[in-house]
Amino acid sequence: MFHYPRWKIILILAAVLISALVALPNVLSTNAKQYAAEHFGLRPLTLGLDLQGGSNILMEVDHKDLIEKLQQQLSSDIRTTLRDAKVGYSGIARIENGVTVRVSKPEDVTKARVELEKLLQPLDAGLFSTGVRVNLYKLSVVDQQFTYLIDPSGLDAKVSAAITTSLKIMENRVNGRGTTEPVIQQQGKDRIVIQLPGVQDPDSLKKIFEGTGKLSFNLLCVEQAGGTNPLPPDCKAVPQKIDVDKLKASKAKGVEPTEAELKTLPQLWVQTSSRSTVDGADLTDAQPSFGQNNEPLVTFSFNQKGAVRFGKLTADNIDKPFAIILDDVVMSDPVIRSAILGGSGQISGNFSIEETNNLSVILRSGALPAKLNIVEERTVGPSLGADSIQAGLVASLAGLVFVMIFIMLPYGFFGLIANLALLINLLMLIAIMSLFGFTLTLPGIAGIVLTLGMAVDSNVLIYERIREEWRNGRTAMGALETGFKAALATVIDANVTTLIAAIVLFGVGSGPIRGFAVTLAVGIITTMFTAFTMTRFFVAMWVKRNRPKEINL
Repeated sequence: MFHYPRWKIILILAAVLISALVALPNVLSTNAKQYAAEHFGLRPLTLGLDLQGGSNILMEVDHKDLIEKLQQQLSSDIRTTLRDAKVGYSGIARIENGVTVRVSKPEDVTKARVELEKLLQPLDAGLFSTGVRVNLYKLSVVDQQFTYLIDPSGLDAKVSAAITTSLKIMENRVNGRGTTEPVIQQQGKDRIVIQLPGVQDPDSLKKIFEGTGKLSFNLLCVEQAGGTNPLPPDCKAVPQKIDVDKLKASKAKGVEPTEAELKTLPQLWVQTSSRSTVDGADLTDAQPSFGQNNEPLVTFSFNQKGAVRFGKLTADNIDKPFAIILDDVVMSDPVIRSAILGGSGQISGNFSIEETNNLSVILRSGALPAKLNIVEERTVGPSLGADSIQAGLVASLAGLVFVMIFIMLPYGFFGLIANLALLINLLMLIAIMSLFGFTLTLPGIAGIVLTLGMAVDSNVLIYERIREEWRNGRTAMGALETGFKAALATVIDANVTTLIAAIVLFGVGSGPIRGFAVTLAVGIITTMFTAFTMTRFFVAMWVKRNRPKEINL
């Protein structure tokens, strides 16, 4: 057991040396850290928001906006479905939490019901996608009146799906601006928390959070409503960007216009039917650029499906105006002079350079399935983060010193071996977290302190078993060999059960809990390595040199 071939000794020493090299950037100067990152790809630990300061933004799904969009889409789907089925109807109207429509002829009720039931939208509402299905809408029929109501369970499933999609889109948007190590995760059933370490002024990034990024190309209505002109069918009113910008400029910084204020602006009436609209969901790329007069603009390109639709729309409507709409604001309304068949184009609209950069990131990331409102925003100053680091460092060093004294007092030389293995354990823990880019948080430091205690606990189990075997009359070599072998199963069981707990904490927790769970899990892995491999290696080197006849434990 205490014989180590040369190749195994080399591997053990190489593991310690590599750990030291990987962890080294954590103690280097700023210039040395940059050199190590550029030439060797070695980086120090990534510090969390609570350690280096930064911004924390909490966003929530706008349920009212989501319901309005569902009602709008449902009204359009009802209209299209009944037209395709050649069923006469009247009075499509929105009601609280739903939509109603009346079929003109009693004899068409059965036929209409068959077609309209196809719009109930079954959704997966099961935990971990277990296949529990609910409908987004409930449909009731009284005489010739059809009423759709949004089912609460269906709405919850819709919100859950929206959050899942939004997490990825938000990650793409934030990373598209080059923000370092953001933390983006779900909080509760309808909220997303975004942590931006090192960002002290999040205003520039908030602009890419708040918009849904829904882009569409819509033909303008032939007759524009206003004055005595009624609202044309299949049309809606949309304000123009230049007017929205003027309204925002007249308000206090950071105060967004209300929905009522937006409705007071001059508006264009755009067609909403599918035949006169191209959805921006088929975009494949968007980049900031400059026009002929050096004005900032955004160039875009479609996939094959979008290119065909866009080409047909422009070819069939030459010399007609159309609107480029982003988040219910008309960016520009050019006239179609010729068919655009290449699947690419550009968006202009009195943009600043920063706006084109933000817009490009939003369009490349895709549209959010639901509007997200900022419900909480706070900034952690770098001085507070530095204080947290100092406090955590003091706590870790104090814990390390007390643990080392604790193991030295009863076990003497063997305690010294345990302390050496403990230091290597800490070195490997820092190296692994640095190598894989894990974020160290204040709770993560608590996980490190706990790891140190657990590592010593493993050595205590081993040493006490060795002491017991020696007292029972075994030889020194027999007691050492039996002690390590017998304690192995106990140490593995104790650490594996703790590892399972850490995995569960990471899976169901968020924020600080995950930071603690990550550090604890990595610490358990390094502890299981050092408690046996390193401790036994050092004991083997001692045995090989001294050939002990007795054990002083």
